[in-house]
Amino acid sequence: MALLSGRNTNTSTPPIHDSSHGSKKSSAATPLSRKTGDNAASISSRLGDSLDVVSRTIGGNSPEAAAVVIVYIGSLIDQQMIHDNVIQPVMIALHANKEQSSGLKMLELLSRNIIATGSMMAIKTEEEALEALLNGFCVIFVDGIEEALITVTAGGEQRSVNVPITQTVIRGPQHGFTEDIYTNLGLIRRIIRSPDLRLTGKRIGRRTQTNVFVAYIDGIAQQSVVDEVQRRLDAIDIDGIIESSYIEEFIQDRTFTPFPTVMNNERPDVVAASLLEGQVAIIVDGTPFVLIAPVTFFKFFQSAEDYYQRFDIASFLRLLRHITFFASMLLPALYIAVTTYHQEMLPTTLLISLAAQREGIPFPALLEAFLMEITFEVLREAGVRMPRAIGPAISIVGALVLGQAAVQAGLVSPAMVIVVAFTAISNFVTPHINIAIAARLIRFSLMLCAGLLGFFGIMTGIIVLLTHLAGLQSFGVPYMTPIAPFIKSSWKDILIRAPRWAMKSRPEVLGGGKRKANASMPDWQRQKKPE
Repeated sequence: MALLSGRNTNTSTPPIHDSSHGSKKSSAATPLSRKTGDNAASISSRLGDSLDVVSRTIGGNSPEAAAVVIVYIGSLIDQQMIHDNVIQPVMIALHANKEQSSGLKMLELLSRNIIATGSMMAIKTEEEALEALLNGFCVIFVDGIEEALITVTAGGEQRSVNVPITQTVIRGPQHGFTEDIYTNLGLIRRIIRSPDLRLTGKRIGRRTQTNVFVAYIDGIAQQSVVDEVQRRLDAIDIDGIIESSYIEEFIQDRTFTPFPTVMNNERPDVVAASLLEGQVAIIVDGTPFVLIAPVTFFKFFQSAEDYYQRFDIASFLRLLRHITFFASMLLPALYIAVTTYHQEMLPTTLLISLAAQREGIPFPALLEAFLMEITFEVLREAGVRMPRAIGPAISIVGALVLGQAAVQAGLVSPAMVIVVAFTAISNFVTPHINIAIAARLIRFSLMLCAGLLGFFGIMTGIIVLLTHLAGLQSFGVPYMTPIAPFIKSSWKDILIRAPRWAMKSRPEVLGGGKRKANASMPDWQRQKKPE
């Protein structure tokens, strides 16, 4: 890389690779053009014509005057810094030096006397310009010379004040999306510094004109899925978009289903990881929740912390989530079926204990379970709607007082209180609230089936549920993948999480196929064990 003499270097700035080192890189490098317009257009095209790529032309009103084009990514730079130290000084200098011809002399003038930032370099290839832009630099092109200046202007929102609330982790990034869409775009770009990241924007809502961006990685996401997302967004006709849930209801594959076919998340690291797997993100202005599609059933049991912990711990916790999910759906129904129709399945001691507890209870097991479940749902909703300072106290005290009072009054049995409490706790284990709500809704249907037909009713309900799940799709992707259809290569990150080096390919169903991801077994692990 050519460096201008007399510049002030700053070794703490992000590195920009030198195109003069490495024959492979230099042979593939694209030199800059003498025309600033061509350079800016080429850079914008290689970044997918993203709306957050800003190109500002200054001067060039006459053949003798030099035209200067300043290019930067708006979501990665400090707006005040680039205005005070780059744009304004360049405008003043060009106005005061109208006789200055274009070329190297103007480039030297900008670097020595005009640009007021602390670090500056000269570059000669488009690849260096792209890398600089993605690291928060500003690129300055001057007419008539095949070089450009890069100057550090990184800034903006680097750690959001919005800490994730619904998807918290013990270990991992502790920042989340905000309501400002350009801040959210910058959070994603800081994680994925690749020119293949595509951010296409549009406005939805006749009255609100809400900005909506579609994010994906070119070459990883399936183009058919991207086109389908764009088609569904273009078909939305509504007065206003207030939150991303408005869009979710319009673009989801099925409306009358308790299972979500679009995932929402407020963590930049989760959205970036989803993009690297071939999914598409929909970012809506005014909300910190980003939509992710397509998704499968098993995606809702994966937590961000699974990938920040050891694989054995993550696998154990993921299996635990699947078990507790089914417990939250089936446990009250199993209790009703056993105590009502299948008492012979219980050990004699336990059967006598349950019979003694239920002596004097005026309600059948089905009605008893319904009363307790509805009471707990009321307490849960009250805890959510109450002010944050007293909400948890209301939920805990209310559950304890009502449960104890109901048992002492002879309205419910102690065993039923235990079953309902464990069912509620199991429901809280699920990391995504929308799939947990689906389990709560299905629970009441299975309880009714158990009260009418016992185990036969439960099995009938499960068969209907599995049939419904097998028929669901998310943007053309079968919802139960990789079980139905069976894809062996995707099982390394479903019920358990394999070591990171063992997951060599992206999820096949999401577009990754057998294409190698950025993971391989370390050399030292390939060595044979000593005999």
